[in-house]
This record gives sequence, C-alpha cells and structure tokens, in this order.
Amino acid sequence: MIEVRPFAGLGGADHGWLNAKHHFSFADYYDPARMNWGNLRVWNDDTIAPKTGFPPHPHRDMEIITYVREGAITHQDNLGNKGRTEAGDVQVMSAGTGITHSEYNLEDVTTKIFQIWIVPTAKGDKPSWGARPFPKGERAGQFVTLASGFAEDADALTIRTDARIVAATLKAGETAEYPLGADRRGYLVPATGAVEIEGQRVGTRDGAAIDQTGTLRVTAIEDSEIILVDVA
Repeated sequence: MIEVRPFAGLGGADHGWLNAKHHFSFADYYDPARMNWGNLRVWNDDTIAPKTGFPPHPHRDMEIITYVREGAITHQDNLGNKGRTEAGDVQVMSAGTGITHSEYNLEDVTTKIFQIWIVPTAKGDKPSWGARPFPKGERAGQFVTLASGFAEDADALTIRTDARIVAATLKAGETAEYPLGADRRGYLVPATGAVEIEGQRVGTRDGAAIDQTGTLRVTAIEDSEIILVDVA
C-alpha cells in the first residue's frame, strides 16, 4: 500500500534564511496523523540561504541523517568533529547521551538538504558523527545503501537503529526494485524528478508512505534522484 503526501500539502515555515518543510510533525507544525512512520520520526526538507545556518544546539537519543541535495553543509560539534558535506553525500550523527552541534551553509549558493531523524533501538550510547561521499554513478539504475543499522551493510555509514537509508538515480523509463518486506515500512522522496509506484505518481519532494509491500518497484517517469528509508 502507498499513500502519497504532496509537497504542496506539507507543513512548515519560512524563516527568511531557512525555508523548512516537514513531512511529519515538527516544531510549530503539528498533525496527530503524521507523528511518525514506524521509527522514522522526522523528514525535513530544508532550504538554507548562503552564509547562514543553525547555531550550536543540543540533541540526544536520536539518529540524524543529513542528505545534501544542493550546495554543501558544514558541521561542527563539541566532540571536535568538523566536516563539509557536499551535494549527493551523506552525514550521520548518533546523538546518544548528548551532543551539541552547529550546521552552517558557508557557501555562496543556496544549500538544500533532507534531514531525517530515526529513533534509536537503544539509549545510553556515546555520541558520534561521520560522513562520506556517495558518487551518483554508483547508484545509477539501482538502490545503494547510504546508512544502515545492519551489520551486512559494511560499506554504509553506521546508524544505531533498525533501519536503512538507500538512494538511486534513475533515467526516465528505468525501474529499480528494493526488497522492503511486508512487515517493514518505507518512506520515499524524490529529490528530483518523478516516479511511479503501484500506479501512483510521486513528484519532486513529495513523500510516499509505503507498507505491506514485499518488493518495492519504482519506475522513473522522468530522470529522478530518489531517497528511501526502510524502517521497522
């Protein structure tokens, strides 16, 4: 089953330097029907003006994955980590017992990100941060795992939860399959382009909440870059 959630209907707020859209209840946007999807708690679609960003602020007990769609984001935290993550690449922060970090767009161009929060399977772990590039050529025509809580995904960034984040770039007419499993939930968003799932169109930045689906088949209507979260 699939429920398409059009981008135009998402909650959010325009703060001037930040234009934020929320697939789930977040900050001042509250919808009791959209509190989470399994252990997926947040999917924010953020557009950040040049030379602005989020000043230092704390997190705890959350797995926070940032996928950069355009531009770049620079992270710095109280553990001494600092890194710049460019478009198409991913960073992961396991907040654990507590971490304070900042995220700035230090570029001369607008930065656009998806920020995804997933509830961890256990509390009390030490906080950590990591990032890595994922060349788009490697995911051409197929799903590639970006971050995972499963030991078999050795090449992916590690998250401390029963979940997997995958991505694919598809040319118009191409189809990619993902073995979701009927007992799992998926949430898919095209960063660009448009795709068809079970006869329904999912456009750029729309959300698709998917469940009761053994093998997920995604067909590109136009050239597309898609992100999928597989959660319990």
